Amino acid sequence: MTDLSHIDESGLEELLSEPAAGTRETLAQTPGDVAILGAGGKMGPTLAMMVKRAAPEKAVYAISRFSDEEVRERITEKDVKTVEADLLDESAYAKLPDVPNVLYLAGMKFGAMGNQPLTWAMNAYVPALVARQYNRSRIVALSTGNVYSFVDPRSRGAREEDVPDPVGEYAQSCLARERIFQYFSSCFGTPVTLIRLNYANEPRYGILVDLTLKILHDELIDLTMGAVNLIWQGDANNYIIRALGIATSPPTILNVTGPEIMKVRDIAQRIGQLIGKEPRFTSQEAPTALLSNASKCAERFGGPTVGPDEMIASIVTWVTAGQPVLNKPTKYNVRDGRF
Repeated sequence: MTDLSHIDESGLEELLSEPAAGTRETLAQTPGDVAILGAGGKMGPTLAMMVKRAAPEKAVYAISRFSDEEVRERITEKDVKTVEADLLDESAYAKLPDVPNVLYLAGMKFGAMGNQPLTWAMNAYVPALVARQYNRSRIVALSTGNVYSFVDPRSRGAREEDVPDPVGEYAQSCLARERIFQYFSSCFGTPVTLIRLNYANEPRYGILVDLTLKILHDELIDLTMGAVNLIWQGDANNYIIRALGIATSPPTILNVTGPEIMKVRDIAQRIGQLIGKEPRFTSQEAPTALLSNASKCAERFGGPTVGPDEMIASIVTWVTAGQPVLNKPTKYNVRDGRF
């Protein structure tokens, strides 16, 4: 991986949007243009850039409210077309591009407990509008590993065939999102892949950023959620795009994360070694954690290209250099579903 101490945000986004050969092949075999809905968030910009780099002949549309104009400008510079739209507004759908391929990233997590009606509207009502609008398209829709119940860290994590058991209204609304796409897929025969993702990491956001900042600021690290999965955002982006090639009706479900089950204590101690500070811990590891088994993804598409050690070193380098971070904690340690 490139030494992140010598690049800016533009260079970082080049790194995160580098398409794998398999991604180029999938898009070459998937006719038509591509729309990314909810493209203004944490993953959307680099995902849109990756699609365009992998298939420069395709029109790529990034659709979002674009509350951050700088993000919109960076996407536009990469020859991605931007469409400003509020997906809660039914009238906005008339101006959305008619494309055969849709990557759906829209949703609400943080602040969910402060506004449950909006959470359900974003996570269940908007998918219904989108599924109707794009019923003749191929859709990859992001979900979350939060729809699973907690499992023993000694296991390999929850599998796609496990019965969902979401904790809290956020996770329940995410399962509702899945059910809505499944329903409309059955109605119209729409091919869909549902991606259960946890947890994507890049130098501006993710569990590794959270832990690095806590150690730098001498904050206690709660060990109750004692184990996690991690994946480099560039790898997650590649998997999401390649999931267009396995969309089916009824929908395919695919866990996307790294293969390792990692102890939070071990991660924090490794970060502490790199920055020369001893992490401070509180609580004890619970017997269960939110973990997913991504072996099906690895069997289909190959394993991630960036491993945990490389992720940790690169992200610590970025954060300790004072480079920009998004200031959006993952809240990975939440166990009661209150985000």
